[in-house]
Amino acid sequence: MLLAILDATIVNVAIPTLGRDLHASVSTIQWVMTAYLLAFASTIPLSGWASERFGAKQVWIAALLVFLAGSVLSGLAWSIDALIVARVIQGAGAGLIMPVGQTILAQAAGQDRIGRVMSVIGVPLLLGPIFGPIIGGAIVGSASWRWIFFVNLPVGIVALALAFRLLPASAPRLGQKLDLQGLLLLSPGLALFVYGMSEAGTTGGFGGRALVGISVGLALVAVFVRHALRLGPAALIDVSLFRSRGFAAAAGTNLLVGIALFGALILLPLYYQLVRGESPLATGILLVPQGLGAAIAMPIAGRLTDEVGARVVVPAGILLALAGTALYTQVGADTPYALLSGALFLIGLGLGATIVPSMAVAYQTVPRESIAQATSTINVIQRVAGSVGTALLAVVLQRQIATSLPGVEGGIGALAALSEQGRSLVERVLADAFGTTFWVAFGLVAASLVPALLLPRIRRQAWG
Repeated sequence: MLLAILDATIVNVAIPTLGRDLHASVSTIQWVMTAYLLAFASTIPLSGWASERFGAKQVWIAALLVFLAGSVLSGLAWSIDALIVARVIQGAGAGLIMPVGQTILAQAAGQDRIGRVMSVIGVPLLLGPIFGPIIGGAIVGSASWRWIFFVNLPVGIVALALAFRLLPASAPRLGQKLDLQGLLLLSPGLALFVYGMSEAGTTGGFGGRALVGISVGLALVAVFVRHALRLGPAALIDVSLFRSRGFAAAAGTNLLVGIALFGALILLPLYYQLVRGESPLATGILLVPQGLGAAIAMPIAGRLTDEVGARVVVPAGILLALAGTALYTQVGADTPYALLSGALFLIGLGLGATIVPSMAVAYQTVPRESIAQATSTINVIQRVAGSVGTALLAVVLQRQIATSLPGVEGGIGALAALSEQGRSLVERVLADAFGTTFWVAFGLVAASLVPALLLPRIRRQAWG
């Protein structure tokens, strides 16, 4: 699972190198990341049906094989077109690895231990986006960019061997028919929405291709929801799960916290690089306190969720995240790194104590036979949250920069190209723009308190 999340961000630091070696423009190289994310998002809705129809173990092994094949092809790519196609293959496998793996673990854990198991699943979700650029930077700095993809092979081969030996057998349900109409609506709708949001984040506005992608994507998703309500449990994703207050509250908490989380993952590295002038590798190291906080909080939060319930744990985590985010709203051009690291550690603690229990309670509130559908739904929500958070806070930041520094053409891209002297002239104004944008992140985290307080109390009985 960690490989699937890492590969969404590990390429970011290799963009200049890829452009030089494959003779491609930055706008074309961006498709190396975008193609992966679109394929990832498109295959998630298939995970629930495929797990039931073919068996979760069989689907997970097949998905890992597709992911590894895409990794090999990416490493061997002879042109930018070949690399983009290979990334589509890799992303298609990755989009199934995460939700199908969650389904296997949730079913193996049982209801009484689901919180502790979700703390394991939370590791790639929270730490992958942080450590991806660090690992990518280290590989590009010491070896060929091709090893960004080849490094997946030894881990993947070991995972395959262990999967054949250790994963519990799962019998296919041969009567499960694919909701083809739902697939033709939801997968393209989700991909277009993610594409539109990606364009908005890159360009700093909701115009042109971004607006078309978002609008058409939302329209297709809306038509799918109408179709799914009519079809019921046989739909690609069973939207009737949202009739359960507990599941709806868990989904809402995941959505709002996810938007704030992924949005902050855009703001933090940009602040350290644009305002403080740090290198990509140094920036990655400065983000470690967030990962450390999350790593400490997740196992504790998972155990507490099993013992006292998510309604107690999640609001406490949100308050910790709010305290850390509040410090970043006051950020300046010379704020001590010790203070920033402490705030980031608090954010990590809060996220680790929020994402894990809210995922766990989503499983606790559905019947065992609906685990695969619930997993698919939660993963779709998290993918949407990531796209919205990244685009929303990138657009807000771009607007703040344009308002504060009207003479700077090109927004974030132009600022990244400034000399040390040029950066020193605008760093204080830039810091104010970041502080204002962090208020939006603060508001999103605060809003997640509403669904968090609606989470159900703990249920002691095990699944039947």
